[in-house]
Amino acid sequence: RHNLKYFDKMRCLRKRSAVSFLGILVVCLLFMNLYIEDGYVLEGDKQLIRETATHQLNPERYVHSFKDLSNFSGSINISYRYLAGTPLPRKRYLTIGLSSVKRKKGNYLLETIKSIFEQSSYEELKEIAVVVQLADFDSAWCEGMVQDISQKFAHHIIAGRLIVIHVPEEYYPVLDGLKRNYNDPEDRVKFRSKQNVDYAFLLNFCANLSDYYVMLEDDVRCSKNFLTAVKKVITSREGTYWVTLEFSKLGYIGKLYHSHDLPRLAHFLLMFYQEMPCDWLLIHFRGLLAQKEVIRFKPSLFQHMGYYSSYKGAENKLKDDDFEEESFDIPDNPPANLHTNMNVFENYEASKAYSSIDEYFWGKAPSTGDFYGIVFEKPIKISKIKVVTGTEDRQNDILHHGALEVGEKIVGSKKGRQCMTYLRLGEFKNGNFEITDVEHKVLFDINCMRILVTKSQKEWLIIKSISVWTSQTPNQ
Repeated sequence: RHNLKYFDKMRCLRKRSAVSFLGILVVCLLFMNLYIEDGYVLEGDKQLIRETATHQLNPERYVHSFKDLSNFSGSINISYRYLAGTPLPRKRYLTIGLSSVKRKKGNYLLETIKSIFEQSSYEELKEIAVVVQLADFDSAWCEGMVQDISQKFAHHIIAGRLIVIHVPEEYYPVLDGLKRNYNDPEDRVKFRSKQNVDYAFLLNFCANLSDYYVMLEDDVRCSKNFLTAVKKVITSREGTYWVTLEFSKLGYIGKLYHSHDLPRLAHFLLMFYQEMPCDWLLIHFRGLLAQKEVIRFKPSLFQHMGYYSSYKGAENKLKDDDFEEESFDIPDNPPANLHTNMNVFENYEASKAYSSIDEYFWGKAPSTGDFYGIVFEKPIKISKIKVVTGTEDRQNDILHHGALEVGEKIVGSKKGRQCMTYLRLGEFKNGNFEITDVEHKVLFDINCMRILVTKSQKEWLIIKSISVWTSQTPNQ
């Protein structure tokens, strides 16, 4: 049986004795120095550091590979079997990757594939590729599943939107006798370790198929027009650094990556395949590439629908309560400069309200005349505006008396830009404001928008979200 040199080396190294505490400490420092800039420790990674202090990633074993990984972009030399479909004729915008194995109870793969295609418009279908990896070693199950997929989705296979692949067992590393981290039983360690390798092989295959890649499980249903929502979010993050964008808060559902990061992520999963579950490794990967915080968007675009887990058929009733299936309409929130004259509390700065991420602006008790201002980079036509203040746990930190205004004719320096004239669109009610058909009520292209406090209040003010939907101007 042929095995990769990579896995041969891993088998040999498994026989070595445990590394010393000093060795672990030195390698951990090297590990952090490779990926995290000097001068700060990511607040979000403190828990990860505590976890790995107890359960190390066997760094001595992989220190040489880590040096190579920092700039690695090559693929893993594996032979893939095409069970259905052929190599894509052209590069797409987004690849959706699914890895599936035989379950003891229930099978949701066909429903997941159906949801991906049914929830996409014809124009969206032109920009996506779906890659299904049948990762079970039971050839009879794989053959039966390929027949079902080919019968139900033949036109998508012919159109080059759907590919089904398989990696022979001979390419897998050792899956028996692995370390039992976290007191997991032996079969659980084997299951999650194989799952890490499954995903590594899938990522490796998908690395050059599209600009972006989103990871799903095989028991997921999708929000309507999810691709359009993803594209809007990517556009809104243009010019900012990110490694992972999250469109679900569950496990590794809805995790979006740049395709150019997939080879490194594939190697990362392979190096630590026996150490911990995949979703934990994904958190480490993001943190080591210096993304400070989780960047998750609401509402969620993907929902877990499986009732039985792929591990032993155990019950898995997890649901994402931020998921919205119908009428999902993510705002455009065009590029803008944000400023306020309110007294900002700690790091809850103005920018956090003008974002789909689960965060907000928080200011100390505002006075009459205080404002939160938005100056758009370009004049725009607006169709809809929605502002929400307060949160579930701080329901009194709302804007009790306020108005929303839009303006034109920008004046002032770059840092102090504002509009010369403003038009009031309405008052806040119960801390919220919403208006539609703005383009029919405002005759000018809008340069600015501001939230104006019309009466002082003792309560602090949370602006949870500001959502702006744009419409094209008549000459576009």
